[in-house]
Amino acid sequence: MRKFLPFGVVALLLVAFTVYAQGQQTQTWKGWISDSSCAAKGTSAQHKECAIKCVKEKGASWVFVSLPAKDVLKIHNQDVVNPDADLDQEVQVSGHITDDGSLHVDSISPIK
Repeated sequence: MRKFLPFGVVALLLVAFTVYAQGQQTQTWKGWISDSSCAAKGTSAQHKECAIKCVKEKGASWVFVSLPAKDVLKIHNQDVVNPDADLDQEVQVSGHITDDGSLHVDSISPIK
């Protein structure tokens, strides 16, 4: 029985590392950049000016709204969002989910 204990520990550590690594893998989503005040209600081209105002003047933060589920994820690295280029259109976002559940964005590109 004691011979199997080290193997069990190694197997458990391997499973834990695999689960952790999967959380850090880069993934790609389609959706909209919005503000935290409006979130999923801000998934339209007409919402651009409102989103910019909410973030710059009212303390809101940038969020990503995935489609079609409309899941709202806070963007971890807020400075990656370029309001002139990233708002008012559907985008593709690449990144990973951080330990706190926010989305760390590596890139944002428009869907053509």
